[in-house]
Amino acid sequence: MLQQMNYMENSSKPVALASRVTSVDVYRGFVMLLMMAEVLNLSAVAKALPGSRFWQIIAFNQSHVEWTWLSLHDMIQPSFTFMVGLVLPYSIASRKSKGHTFKSLLLHTIKRSLILIFLGIFLRSIHAEQTNFTFEDTLTQIGLGYTFLVLLAFKSPRIQLLALLVLLLGYWLAFAVYPLPGPGFDYTAVGVPVDWPWLLDGYAGHWNKNSNLAWSFDTWFLNLFPRESPFLYNGGGYATLSFIPTLGTMVIGLLAGNLLKSGSRPDRNIRQFIVMGLGLIAVGALLHFTGVNPVVKRIWTPAWTLFSGGVCLLFLVFFYWVVDVSGKDHWSFFLKVIGMNSIAAYVIADGGIRDFINSSLHIHLGQQFDQVFGPTYQTVISGVLVLFLEWLLLYWMYTKKIFIKI
Repeated sequence: MLQQMNYMENSSKPVALASRVTSVDVYRGFVMLLMMAEVLNLSAVAKALPGSRFWQIIAFNQSHVEWTWLSLHDMIQPSFTFMVGLVLPYSIASRKSKGHTFKSLLLHTIKRSLILIFLGIFLRSIHAEQTNFTFEDTLTQIGLGYTFLVLLAFKSPRIQLLALLVLLLGYWLAFAVYPLPGPGFDYTAVGVPVDWPWLLDGYAGHWNKNSNLAWSFDTWFLNLFPRESPFLYNGGGYATLSFIPTLGTMVIGLLAGNLLKSGSRPDRNIRQFIVMGLGLIAVGALLHFTGVNPVVKRIWTPAWTLFSGGVCLLFLVFFYWVVDVSGKDHWSFFLKVIGMNSIAAYVIADGGIRDFINSSLHIHLGQQFDQVFGPTYQTVISGVLVLFLEWLLLYWMYTKKIFIKI
């Protein structure tokens, strides 16, 4: 999607090539594969085999946690968001080399932001009776913060780091000063079941589901748009204002991208990323366990921004070391095909293409074709075939050099 650089280590110094960083494409492909693999519906298998610890663990990591902490599936959105910032220094450098001015870059940025916002709304409206004006979708969240990210990209890393701290501290403070619900607050009226086990106590209650600042904002903001019925709450607790700390995740990626583009030795980059990653994880965990700020992905708390940003850096270390530094990338082609067309993969996974393929398989192979190993594994059988056909579509686009860009 964006021009990047590739580092090869065949001497004591890194060699910068005018191509893509392969590891970033592979990392992005891995993340999009996790999203596309939702078609496997492994939770259905786990439900059919309640005594299997293996399937319970697999299903847990293909689902979003109810509120605090995370599963592997919860790392899809922060990883995708992190990589937007990671590749931005290369994108800007590429456009500058082609003669783009700051004004033209800014206009392109604003256009891209709007496209991302409206594409997110469009995908969320596919099965709705009318336009579903919602702004918590991954693409929409990125679009809302992208212009600010590009403006920050023209500043020094010190200013970028300062902006990250101000963003997270300000967002934390806004939630912290917002009044806690009174003793008679009816949580069931905002979609929180009675005796919901993830309800936070004490000071951490400022970040409870559908009773926080972001929820209050959405009960005003989202009702400014035409709706089938008045907006009362988001069933998952997601919120529009999460784009602010989401911007923080992109800034962490931007800081990492600056280091990659600086021309430092790959081994030095790896050490820095490991230190940064472990440090961010430690700070996020400390904020959670001290009660200062819980790790909650659904409302993208500052602690989540730091914790998940650290995990993203460690993911980057793995793919960067294996693919770019060690050169052991022969296994990565499957993921690379997906990662180089991430927008197309996102639309395939989140749009109606997946359902169309699945229904077509049942029409042409028979309604019971996916029960060859019994009803327990039927979603796995059909899901693997759907996933393979989706990959073939992306492979065809790859061979024809068709890459969806925004």
